[in-house]
Amino acid sequence: MPALSYDQVRQLNSYSIFTEEPDRPLFTLANLHKDFYLTDFRNLMMGITNAATETAAISHFGRRYGMFVAMQFYMLTTYDEIWDGKPENLRFAIVQEYGIHTLGMYINPNDFRYVEDDERERVMTDILYKTSVIIGQLRKTTSISPLILWENIFGYMLWHYHTLLENPALADRAFEDLELLEGKEVWRYFSDKSLFLNYTGGKSPSALINQPVRKSCCFSKDIPGLIACGFCPIK
Repeated sequence: MPALSYDQVRQLNSYSIFTEEPDRPLFTLANLHKDFYLTDFRNLMMGITNAATETAAISHFGRRYGMFVAMQFYMLTTYDEIWDGKPENLRFAIVQEYGIHTLGMYINPNDFRYVEDDERERVMTDILYKTSVIIGQLRKTTSISPLILWENIFGYMLWHYHTLLENPALADRAFEDLELLEGKEVWRYFSDKSLFLNYTGGKSPSALINQPVRKSCCFSKDIPGLIACGFCPIK
């Protein structure tokens, strides 16, 4: 297992992913796989966010989890590494950011591993399939479109690939990974098309920065302390 560098830990922390034990863990990713827990989870998210609607509360969780998923792709492109821990080892706890309560994610840094070139496509497929399962579980908690939850993730991925393509040392690898994401093969277990390609329309991430890309509302406007997304399609 690779030892994480200071820069890697700093990058993870900037996306509210921490490598120490939380003082008071609330639940784990494994809990979300259990249908009987989902009502408690929804009520917990309503309490943490004080959201006006259940949809807004669940979308907010989707954005937090989306940071983790996006960081998996960032680590893959930048370091040829992914976090390969068990669902029970991804823990969630309350943190305070910009004066509001939200969720931080806690992982074991020893769960990272290197990815060989010949398994890269399989690894991407695995990340996306596991994400689709969690999205399916979130949709059992309230009425929320899968498009909202996927776009919550893609927004972070778009920014990551923009920065990676701007880096001469990483641009080739980033382009290769984007080609895989835009192909149908890595989505094959739950979609007959690339959802990421549908999101970007095949345009370069750098051409979409600061543009109204998403087609759905993330409902951040319905959470006290947050403001409406600057690219909200709902006026």
